[in-house]
Amino acid sequence: MKLKKSWMIAMLLLLTTFLYACSGGDDSASGEGKVTLDFWVFGATNYEDLAKEYEKENPDVKINIKNSELEDHHNSLFTAISAGTGAPDLTMIEIDQLDRYREAQDRFVNFYDLGAEDLEGKYLDWKWKMAENGDGDFLFGLPTDIGPKAMYYHTGIFEEAGLPTDPDEVTAMIDSPEKFKEAAETIWKETNKPMVDSMEMAFRANMDALEVSYFNRDGELLIEESDNGVKAAYDYAVELNDMGVVSNFDMWTPEWANALNEGSFAAELAPAWLKGYMTENAPDAEGDWRVTTMPTQFAGNWGGSYVAMPAETDYKEEAYDFAQWLLSPENQMKSFTESGLFPSTPDTYEMEAFTNNEDEYFGGQNTAAYFAEAAQEIPEVYKGPKYVTVNNEVLTALKNVQEGADPEKEWDAAVKRINDLLKR
Repeated sequence: MKLKKSWMIAMLLLLTTFLYACSGGDDSASGEGKVTLDFWVFGATNYEDLAKEYEKENPDVKINIKNSELEDHHNSLFTAISAGTGAPDLTMIEIDQLDRYREAQDRFVNFYDLGAEDLEGKYLDWKWKMAENGDGDFLFGLPTDIGPKAMYYHTGIFEEAGLPTDPDEVTAMIDSPEKFKEAAETIWKETNKPMVDSMEMAFRANMDALEVSYFNRDGELLIEESDNGVKAAYDYAVELNDMGVVSNFDMWTPEWANALNEGSFAAELAPAWLKGYMTENAPDAEGDWRVTTMPTQFAGNWGGSYVAMPAETDYKEEAYDFAQWLLSPENQMKSFTESGLFPSTPDTYEMEAFTNNEDEYFGGQNTAAYFAEAAQEIPEVYKGPKYVTVNNEVLTALKNVQEGADPEKEWDAAVKRINDLLKR
Protein backbone atom coordinates (compact mmCIF):
# COMPACT_ATOMS: atom_id res chain seq x y z
CA MET A 1 0.00 0.00 0.00
CA LYS A 2 2.83 2.39 0.94
CA LEU A 3 4.60 1.58 -2.36
CA LYS A 4 1.47 2.36 -4.35
CA LYS A 5 0.94 5.65 -2.48
CA SER A 6 4.57 6.70 -3.05
CA TRP A 7 4.23 5.91 -6.75
CA MET A 8 1.12 8.09 -7.04
CA ILE A 9 2.84 11.02 -5.31
CA ALA A 10 5.83 10.68 -7.63
CA MET A 11 3.58 10.73 -10.68
CA LEU A 12 1.75 13.85 -9.42
CA LEU A 13 5.05 15.66 -8.89
CA LEU A 14 6.20 14.66 -12.37
CA LEU A 15 2.94 15.88 -13.91
CA THR A 16 3.14 19.20 -12.04
CA THR A 17 6.73 19.73 -13.22
CA PHE A 18 5.71 18.94 -16.80
CA LEU A 19 2.78 21.40 -16.76
CA TYR A 20 4.90 24.13 -15.21
CA ALA A 21 7.56 23.64 -17.89
CA CYS A 22 4.95 23.82 -20.64
CA SER A 23 3.59 27.07 -19.26
CA GLY A 24 7.05 28.60 -19.12
CA GLY A 25 6.56 29.26 -15.41
CA ASP A 26 4.54 32.39 -16.27
CA ASP A 27 1.57 33.40 -14.12
CA SER A 28 0.30 36.26 -16.32
CA ALA A 29 -3.38 36.69 -17.11
CA SER A 30 -3.15 34.83 -20.42
CA GLY A 31 -1.53 31.70 -19.01
CA GLU A 32 0.43 31.35 -22.27
CA GLY A 33 3.67 33.08 -21.39
CA LYS A 34 2.27 36.46 -22.41
CA VAL A 35 1.80 39.73 -20.59
CA THR A 36 -1.78 40.86 -21.04
CA LEU A 37 -2.42 44.62 -21.05
CA ASP A 38 -5.94 45.97 -20.63
CA PHE A 39 -6.40 49.24 -22.54
CA TRP A 40 -9.56 51.34 -22.20
CA VAL A 41 -10.40 53.67 -25.09
CA PHE A 42 -13.35 55.68 -26.37
CA GLY A 43 -14.50 56.98 -29.73
CA ALA A 44 -13.37 56.09 -33.23
CA THR A 45 -9.68 55.25 -33.19
CA ASN A 46 -7.53 52.81 -35.12
CA TYR A 47 -5.93 51.59 -31.90
CA GLU A 48 -7.37 48.09 -32.30
CA ASP A 49 -5.52 47.68 -35.60
CA LEU A 50 -2.33 49.19 -34.22
CA ALA A 51 -2.53 46.88 -31.19
CA LYS A 52 -2.62 43.86 -33.50
CA GLU A 53 0.40 45.21 -35.34
CA TYR A 54 2.24 45.62 -32.03
CA GLU A 55 1.34 42.07 -30.98
CA LYS A 56 2.90 40.71 -34.16
CA GLU A 57 6.12 42.59 -33.42
CA ASN A 58 5.97 41.66 -29.72
CA PRO A 59 4.54 38.11 -29.46
CA ASP A 60 4.90 38.06 -25.67
CA VAL A 61 2.38 40.91 -25.28
CA LYS A 62 -1.38 40.61 -25.60
CA ILE A 63 -3.51 43.79 -25.63
CA ASN A 64 -7.18 43.70 -24.70
CA ILE A 65 -9.03 46.84 -25.81
CA LYS A 66 -12.33 47.95 -24.31
CA ASN A 67 -14.11 50.74 -26.21
CA SER A 68 -16.91 52.68 -24.46
CA GLU A 69 -18.86 55.89 -24.94
CA LEU A 70 -16.94 58.92 -23.67
CA GLU A 71 -19.06 59.59 -20.57
CA ASP A 72 -19.36 55.92 -19.59
CA HIS A 73 -15.62 55.49 -20.11
CA HIS A 74 -14.65 58.29 -17.72
CA ASN A 75 -17.25 57.36 -15.11
CA SER A 76 -16.02 53.75 -15.08
CA LEU A 77 -12.42 54.89 -14.84
CA PHE A 78 -13.14 57.28 -11.98
CA THR A 79 -15.03 54.55 -10.11
CA ALA A 80 -12.18 52.07 -10.57
CA ILE A 81 -9.37 54.35 -9.44
CA SER A 82 -11.47 55.56 -6.48
CA ALA A 83 -12.05 51.97 -5.38
CA GLY A 84 -8.42 51.03 -5.99
CA THR A 85 -9.43 48.00 -8.02
CA GLY A 86 -10.61 47.20 -11.53
CA ALA A 87 -8.61 49.83 -13.43
CA PRO A 88 -6.86 48.90 -16.70
CA ASP A 89 -3.14 48.98 -17.40
CA LEU A 90 -3.59 51.88 -19.81
CA THR A 91 -6.45 54.27 -20.43
CA MET A 92 -7.34 57.20 -22.61
CA ILE A 93 -8.36 60.41 -20.80
CA GLU A 94 -10.08 63.17 -22.77
CA ILE A 95 -8.45 66.57 -22.38
CA ASP A 96 -11.50 68.26 -20.78
CA GLN A 97 -11.61 65.44 -18.22
CA LEU A 98 -7.91 65.41 -17.35
CA ASP A 99 -8.08 67.90 -14.47
CA ARG A 100 -10.80 65.78 -12.86
CA TYR A 101 -8.12 63.18 -12.13
CA ARG A 102 -5.39 65.51 -10.88
CA GLU A 103 -6.72 65.21 -7.33
CA ALA A 104 -6.09 61.46 -7.59
CA GLN A 105 -2.47 61.77 -8.76
CA ASP A 106 -1.38 58.93 -6.48
CA ARG A 107 -3.66 56.56 -8.41
CA PHE A 108 -1.59 57.00 -11.60
CA VAL A 109 1.94 56.17 -12.67
CA ASN A 110 4.24 59.15 -13.20
CA PHE A 111 5.48 58.83 -16.78
CA TYR A 112 8.57 60.80 -15.81
CA ASP A 113 9.55 57.86 -13.59
CA LEU A 114 9.59 55.72 -16.73
CA GLY A 115 11.87 58.03 -18.70
CA ALA A 116 9.27 60.07 -20.59
CA GLU A 117 11.42 63.20 -20.47
CA ASP A 118 13.30 61.69 -23.43
CA LEU A 119 10.09 61.87 -25.50
CA GLU A 120 9.06 65.45 -24.73
CA GLY A 121 10.63 66.95 -27.85
CA LYS A 122 8.46 64.77 -30.10
CA TYR A 123 5.24 66.50 -29.06
CA LEU A 124 3.73 69.97 -29.23
CA ASP A 125 4.91 71.87 -26.17
CA TRP A 126 1.47 73.10 -25.03
CA LYS A 127 -0.02 69.61 -25.32
CA TRP A 128 2.79 68.07 -23.29
CA LYS A 129 2.69 70.75 -20.56
CA MET A 130 -1.04 70.30 -20.05
CA ALA A 131 -0.39 66.73 -18.86
CA GLU A 132 2.00 67.85 -16.10
CA ASN A 133 1.01 68.64 -12.53
CA GLY A 134 1.39 72.16 -11.16
CA ASP A 135 5.00 71.55 -10.10
CA GLY A 136 5.96 70.08 -13.47
CA ASP A 137 7.42 66.92 -11.92
CA PHE A 138 4.55 64.51 -12.62
CA LEU A 139 3.34 63.54 -16.09
CA PHE A 140 -0.14 62.01 -16.20
CA GLY A 141 0.11 60.59 -19.70
CA LEU A 142 1.45 60.74 -23.24
CA PRO A 143 -0.33 62.92 -25.82
CA THR A 144 -2.60 61.31 -28.38
CA ASP A 145 -4.52 63.48 -30.85
CA ILE A 146 -5.40 67.17 -30.61
CA GLY A 147 -8.33 69.30 -31.77
CA PRO A 148 -6.89 72.46 -33.37
CA LYS A 149 -9.71 74.70 -34.52
CA ALA A 150 -10.11 76.29 -37.92
CA MET A 151 -12.98 77.88 -39.79
CA TYR A 152 -15.07 75.66 -42.04
CA TYR A 153 -17.00 77.87 -44.44
CA HIS A 154 -19.61 77.24 -47.13
CA THR A 155 -18.31 78.56 -50.45
CA GLY A 156 -21.79 78.86 -51.97
CA ILE A 157 -23.01 81.15 -49.19
CA PHE A 158 -19.84 83.25 -49.25
CA GLU A 159 -20.09 83.62 -53.02
CA GLU A 160 -23.76 84.58 -52.87
CA ALA A 161 -22.86 87.25 -50.29
CA GLY A 162 -20.18 88.66 -52.59
CA LEU A 163 -17.33 87.52 -50.34
CA PRO A 164 -14.13 85.74 -51.43
CA THR A 165 -14.05 81.94 -51.39
CA ASP A 166 -10.32 81.25 -51.67
CA PRO A 167 -9.07 80.03 -48.25
CA ASP A 168 -6.17 82.46 -47.98
CA GLU A 169 -8.35 85.37 -49.10
CA VAL A 170 -10.94 84.46 -46.48
CA THR A 171 -8.20 84.38 -43.83
CA ALA A 172 -7.04 87.84 -44.86
CA MET A 173 -10.61 89.18 -44.82
CA ILE A 174 -11.61 87.71 -41.44
CA ASP A 175 -8.53 88.52 -39.35
CA SER A 176 -10.21 89.63 -36.11
CA PRO A 177 -13.39 89.03 -34.09
CA GLU A 178 -14.70 92.38 -35.35
CA LYS A 179 -14.13 91.37 -38.98
CA PHE A 180 -15.90 88.10 -38.26
CA LYS A 181 -18.95 90.07 -37.13
CA GLU A 182 -18.77 92.24 -40.26
CA ALA A 183 -18.69 89.19 -42.52
CA ALA A 184 -21.60 87.68 -40.58
CA GLU A 185 -23.61 90.86 -41.04
CA THR A 186 -22.92 90.89 -44.79
CA ILE A 187 -23.92 87.25 -45.16
CA TRP A 188 -27.17 87.78 -43.25
CA LYS A 189 -28.02 90.86 -45.30
CA GLU A 190 -27.27 89.27 -48.69
CA THR A 191 -28.39 85.67 -48.15
CA ASN A 192 -30.65 85.72 -45.08
CA LYS A 193 -28.55 82.90 -43.62
CA PRO A 194 -26.88 82.90 -40.20
CA MET A 195 -23.11 82.84 -39.79
CA VAL A 196 -22.85 80.14 -37.09
CA ASP A 197 -24.98 77.19 -36.04
CA SER A 198 -25.45 77.74 -32.30
CA MET A 199 -24.80 79.85 -29.23
CA GLU A 200 -22.30 77.26 -28.05
CA MET A 201 -20.16 77.75 -31.14
CA ALA A 202 -20.42 81.52 -30.87
CA PHE A 203 -19.27 81.26 -27.24
CA ARG A 204 -16.47 78.79 -27.94
CA ALA A 205 -15.04 81.11 -30.61
CA ASN A 206 -13.31 83.01 -27.80
CA MET A 207 -13.60 80.52 -24.98
CA ASP A 208 -11.32 77.83 -26.40
CA ALA A 209 -8.50 80.36 -26.78
CA LEU A 210 -8.41 81.32 -23.08
CA GLU A 211 -5.28 80.19 -21.23
CA VAL A 212 -7.15 80.41 -17.93
CA SER A 213 -10.92 80.13 -18.01
CA TYR A 214 -13.07 79.07 -15.08
CA PHE A 215 -10.37 78.15 -12.54
CA ASN A 216 -6.75 78.92 -11.74
CA ARG A 217 -4.35 76.15 -10.75
CA ASP A 218 -5.13 76.74 -7.06
CA GLY A 219 -8.72 75.71 -7.77
CA GLU A 220 -10.15 79.20 -7.28
CA LEU A 221 -13.22 80.06 -9.36
CA LEU A 222 -12.46 83.05 -11.60
CA ILE A 223 -15.79 83.52 -13.30
CA GLU A 224 -16.73 86.56 -11.19
CA GLU A 225 -13.44 88.38 -11.80
CA SER A 226 -14.01 91.64 -13.70
CA ASP A 227 -11.28 90.91 -16.25
CA ASN A 228 -12.20 87.27 -16.73
CA GLY A 229 -12.30 86.27 -20.38
CA VAL A 230 -15.30 83.98 -19.89
CA LYS A 231 -17.70 86.91 -19.51
CA ALA A 232 -16.21 88.55 -22.62
CA ALA A 233 -16.75 85.31 -24.57
CA TYR A 234 -20.33 85.20 -23.26
CA ASP A 235 -20.95 88.81 -24.28
CA TYR A 236 -19.57 88.18 -27.77
CA ALA A 237 -21.98 85.29 -28.28
CA VAL A 238 -24.85 87.44 -27.03
CA GLU A 239 -23.87 90.21 -29.43
CA LEU A 240 -23.85 87.84 -32.40
CA ASN A 241 -27.25 86.56 -31.34
CA ASP A 242 -28.60 90.10 -31.09
CA MET A 243 -27.42 90.66 -34.68
CA GLY A 244 -29.51 87.67 -35.78
CA VAL A 245 -26.53 85.73 -37.14
CA VAL A 246 -26.70 82.73 -34.77
CA SER A 247 -28.86 79.74 -35.65
CA ASN A 248 -30.27 77.14 -33.26
CA PHE A 249 -28.84 73.77 -34.32
CA ASP A 250 -27.60 71.59 -31.46
CA MET A 251 -24.45 69.69 -32.29
CA TRP A 252 -24.77 65.98 -33.14
CA THR A 253 -28.52 66.16 -33.76
CA PRO A 254 -30.03 65.04 -37.09
CA GLU A 255 -31.14 68.65 -37.65
CA TRP A 256 -27.54 69.84 -37.31
CA ALA A 257 -26.26 67.19 -39.73
CA ASN A 258 -28.97 68.20 -42.20
CA ALA A 259 -27.99 71.87 -41.84
CA LEU A 260 -24.38 71.00 -42.70
CA ASN A 261 -25.60 68.98 -45.65
CA GLU A 262 -27.85 71.73 -47.01
CA GLY A 263 -25.64 74.71 -46.16
CA SER A 264 -28.10 76.28 -43.73
CA PHE A 265 -25.39 78.41 -42.10
CA ALA A 266 -22.13 79.88 -43.35
CA ALA A 267 -19.34 78.87 -40.99
CA GLU A 268 -18.39 76.30 -38.38
CA LEU A 269 -15.59 77.14 -35.94
CA ALA A 270 -14.54 73.61 -35.18
CA PRO A 271 -11.63 71.18 -34.79
CA ALA A 272 -10.08 68.84 -37.31
CA TRP A 273 -12.19 65.90 -36.14
CA LEU A 274 -15.32 67.49 -37.64
CA LYS A 275 -14.08 66.55 -41.12
CA GLY A 276 -14.81 62.88 -40.58
CA TYR A 277 -18.29 63.61 -39.29
CA MET A 278 -19.13 65.82 -42.25
CA THR A 279 -17.90 63.28 -44.77
CA GLU A 280 -20.13 60.61 -43.28
CA ASN A 281 -23.20 62.65 -42.30
CA ALA A 282 -23.36 65.45 -44.86
CA PRO A 283 -22.48 63.64 -48.12
CA ASP A 284 -24.47 65.95 -50.40
CA ALA A 285 -22.31 68.90 -49.37
CA GLU A 286 -19.13 67.41 -50.83
CA GLY A 287 -17.23 70.17 -52.61
CA ASP A 288 -19.22 72.98 -50.95
CA TRP A 289 -17.09 73.49 -47.84
CA ARG A 290 -13.52 74.71 -47.40
CA VAL A 291 -11.24 75.22 -44.39
CA THR A 292 -9.13 78.21 -43.43
CA THR A 293 -7.36 79.56 -40.36
CA MET A 294 -9.25 81.74 -37.92
CA PRO A 295 -8.33 85.05 -36.30
CA THR A 296 -5.53 84.63 -33.75
CA GLN A 297 -7.97 85.55 -30.96
CA PHE A 298 -10.00 82.45 -31.85
CA ALA A 299 -7.02 80.06 -32.00
CA GLY A 300 -7.78 77.25 -29.61
CA ASN A 301 -8.01 73.54 -29.05
CA TRP A 302 -11.16 71.48 -28.72
CA GLY A 303 -10.69 67.82 -28.01
CA GLY A 304 -7.86 65.34 -27.98
CA SER A 305 -6.69 62.94 -25.29
CA TYR A 306 -3.85 61.37 -23.37
CA VAL A 307 -2.90 57.78 -22.62
CA ALA A 308 -2.44 57.40 -18.87
CA MET A 309 -1.40 54.45 -16.69
CA PRO A 310 -3.36 53.64 -13.51
CA ALA A 311 -1.09 52.73 -10.59
CA GLU A 312 -2.69 49.27 -10.25
CA THR A 313 -0.85 47.90 -13.26
CA ASP A 314 1.65 45.09 -12.71
CA TYR A 315 3.28 45.79 -16.07
CA LYS A 316 4.60 49.35 -16.02
CA GLU A 317 7.47 48.80 -18.43
CA GLU A 318 5.44 46.76 -20.91
CA ALA A 319 2.59 49.27 -20.83
CA TYR A 320 4.98 52.19 -21.28
CA ASP A 321 6.72 50.51 -24.21
CA PHE A 322 3.39 50.01 -25.96
CA ALA A 323 2.16 53.55 -25.21
CA GLN A 324 5.24 55.26 -26.62
CA TRP A 325 5.12 53.04 -29.70
CA LEU A 326 1.40 53.70 -30.23
CA LEU A 327 1.84 57.48 -30.02
CA SER A 328 5.02 57.83 -32.06
CA PRO A 329 5.01 60.29 -35.00
CA GLU A 330 4.83 57.39 -37.46
CA ASN A 331 1.81 55.80 -35.79
CA GLN A 332 0.08 59.15 -35.27
CA MET A 333 0.35 59.49 -39.04
CA LYS A 334 -1.51 56.18 -39.38
CA SER A 335 -4.15 57.31 -36.89
CA PHE A 336 -4.61 60.52 -38.86
CA THR A 337 -4.95 58.73 -42.19
CA GLU A 338 -7.21 55.95 -40.97
CA SER A 339 -9.30 57.62 -38.24
CA GLY A 340 -8.84 61.37 -38.63
CA LEU A 341 -7.05 61.77 -35.28
CA PHE A 342 -5.02 64.96 -35.71
CA PRO A 343 -1.38 64.40 -34.65
CA SER A 344 0.22 66.03 -31.61
CA THR A 345 3.67 65.24 -33.07
CA PRO A 346 5.08 68.07 -35.26
CA ASP A 347 7.35 65.64 -37.11
CA THR A 348 4.21 64.14 -38.61
CA TYR A 349 3.42 67.47 -40.27
CA GLU A 350 6.56 67.08 -42.37
CA MET A 351 5.78 63.60 -43.66
CA GLU A 352 4.95 63.25 -47.33
CA ALA A 353 1.57 61.65 -46.69
CA PHE A 354 0.66 64.68 -44.61
CA THR A 355 2.04 67.46 -46.83
CA ASN A 356 0.46 65.87 -49.92
CA ASN A 357 -2.85 65.20 -48.21
CA GLU A 358 -5.91 66.02 -50.31
CA ASP A 359 -9.49 66.07 -49.02
CA GLU A 360 -11.81 65.34 -51.90
CA TYR A 361 -14.77 66.31 -49.75
CA PHE A 362 -13.26 69.79 -49.45
CA GLY A 363 -12.62 70.19 -53.15
CA GLY A 364 -9.20 68.53 -53.06
CA GLN A 365 -7.89 71.07 -50.56
CA ASN A 366 -5.03 70.13 -48.23
CA THR A 367 -6.99 70.96 -45.09
CA ALA A 368 -4.31 69.37 -42.90
CA ALA A 369 -1.94 72.26 -43.57
CA TYR A 370 -4.39 74.77 -42.07
CA PHE A 371 -4.97 72.68 -38.97
CA ALA A 372 -1.22 72.15 -38.54
CA GLU A 373 -0.71 75.93 -38.65
CA ALA A 374 -3.47 76.40 -36.09
CA ALA A 375 -2.02 73.68 -33.84
CA GLN A 376 1.14 75.66 -33.25
CA GLU A 377 -0.75 78.81 -32.16
CA ILE A 378 -2.64 77.12 -29.32
CA PRO A 379 -1.92 78.27 -25.77
CA GLU A 380 -1.41 75.94 -22.81
CA VAL A 381 -4.76 75.83 -21.01
CA TYR A 382 -5.76 74.92 -17.48
CA LYS A 383 -9.41 73.88 -17.18
CA GLY A 384 -9.89 72.57 -13.66
CA PRO A 385 -11.58 69.43 -12.30
CA LYS A 386 -15.09 70.91 -12.46
CA TYR A 387 -14.72 72.41 -15.94
CA VAL A 388 -17.52 70.39 -17.58
CA THR A 389 -19.97 71.10 -14.74
CA VAL A 390 -19.34 74.85 -14.85
CA ASN A 391 -19.30 75.06 -18.63
CA ASN A 392 -22.69 73.36 -18.88
CA GLU A 393 -24.25 76.04 -16.68
CA VAL A 394 -22.91 78.85 -18.90
CA LEU A 395 -24.22 77.06 -21.99
CA THR A 396 -27.63 76.77 -20.32
CA ALA A 397 -27.62 80.53 -19.77
CA LEU A 398 -26.78 81.18 -23.42
CA LYS A 399 -29.54 78.83 -24.54
CA ASN A 400 -32.01 80.76 -22.39
CA VAL A 401 -30.81 84.05 -23.88
CA GLN A 402 -31.48 82.74 -27.36
CA GLU A 403 -35.02 81.94 -26.26
CA GLY A 404 -35.53 85.53 -25.14
CA ALA A 405 -34.18 85.73 -21.58
CA ASP A 406 -32.26 88.78 -20.35
CA PRO A 407 -28.49 88.18 -20.84
CA GLU A 408 -27.32 89.81 -17.61
CA LYS A 409 -29.94 88.09 -15.47
CA GLU A 410 -29.04 84.77 -17.06
CA TRP A 411 -25.35 85.35 -16.41
CA ASP A 412 -25.99 86.16 -12.75
CA ALA A 413 -28.24 83.11 -12.40
CA ALA A 414 -25.58 80.87 -13.95
CA VAL A 415 -22.91 82.22 -11.59
CA LYS A 416 -25.18 81.52 -8.61
CA ARG A 417 -25.88 77.97 -9.80
CA ILE A 418 -22.16 77.37 -10.29
CA ASN A 419 -21.29 78.60 -6.80
CA ASP A 420 -24.03 76.44 -5.30
CA LEU A 421 -22.83 73.37 -7.18
CA LEU A 422 -19.21 73.88 -6.11
CA LYS A 423 -20.21 74.11 -2.45
CA ARG A 424 -21.71 70.60 -2.50
